[in-house]
Amino acid sequence: MSGPVKKVTDVVFKAGKTIDWDGMARLIVSDEARREFNNLRRTFDEVNSQLQTRFSQEPEPIDWEYYRKGIGSRLVDMYKEHYDILMFLTGIEIPQYVDKVTPEYKTKFDQLLVELKEAEQKSLKESERLQKEIADVQEMKAKINTMTYDEYFEKHPELLKKYEDEIRNDYWGY
Repeated sequence: MSGPVKKVTDVVFKAGKTIDWDGMARLIVSDEARREFNNLRRTFDEVNSQLQTRFSQEPEPIDWEYYRKGIGSRLVDMYKEHYDILMFLTGIEIPQYVDKVTPEYKTKFDQLLVELKEAEQKSLKESERLQKEIADVQEMKAKINTMTYDEYFEKHPELLKKYEDEIRNDYWGY
C-alpha cells in the first residue's frame, strides 16, 4: 500500500491508539450520554477496522480470464488492449492526492491544543482548591456544635479583626 491511502490508515490507526476511551468513559455521568459514547466508540472501531482491512492492501489485479468466461473473449480483449494502452504504454498514472488543507489547520489545531492544556491545568488547580474548601466546610459542619469562640476565630482571623474593630469604634450595625 502506498500514497495517500496509507497515510490515512496510518493516521487513523495512530489516532485509535492515542484516544483514551476509558478515561473519557469515566467522565460520563448520564446513561444517555454513555449510550451515545458507546455508539461513537463502536462506529470509530468499525471505520478503523475497515480502513485497516480494505485500504491496507494494493488493489488486486484484474482477472481477465474470469471476465472472458462470463462476457466473451472478444469484448474483454478489446477492454484489456485499451487498458494496457492507457495505463502502461502512455504512462498515465492516477494522480496522487496532495493535502493542502491540513497544513492550514495544523497551526490552529496546535494552538488549540496549547489552550486546552492551559485550561486543563487551570481547571485542575480550581478543582483542587474546591476540594480543599469542601473538606474545610465538612470539617466545620462536624465541629460546629462543639466549637468555641477561639477555635472559630483561629480559622477566620479576618472576621475577628473586623468584629474587634467594630466594637472598638462603637459601630453596632445600626
